Amino acid sequence: MTYDANNIFAKILRGEIPCYKVYEDDHTLAFLDIMPRSIGHTLVIPKAPARNVLDIAPEDFAHVARTAHKIAGAAKRAFNADGITIQQFSEQAGGQAVFHLHIHVMPRMLGVALVPPMSNKESPTVLEEHAARLKAALTGT
Repeated sequence: MTYDANNIFAKILRGEIPCYKVYEDDHTLAFLDIMPRSIGHTLVIPKAPARNVLDIAPEDFAHVARTAHKIAGAAKRAFNADGITIQQFSEQAGGQAVFHLHIHVMPRMLGVALVPPMSNKESPTVLEEHAARLKAALTGT
């Protein structure tokens, strides 16, 4: 399969679709999932065009992994989480729905189940507040 430059995450990278950005560097972008499975559910994507883990260059994947690590620590602090779930799905049979590589970083609380995927669109007010908390945790403020 080939990379589709018109996927929703590519459009977010080009600024054609807004997002609740929490972190960006030269190689990656991290933003909130608008249908979160947990409080602070964040997606980390490469700026390089990559369909999934099966076709990304190793050095580009390393940048994504480093950013996911950074977001995981900030999310644990920002939401006083008991743990973190990290997920990555490749190809339809693997559960992938958007075909631009992305890693889910989901803060978890003991005894609280994940919300089913794509089941509830969060309000902009809540997403803005969660983004602010993550940004503050990333900068240490």
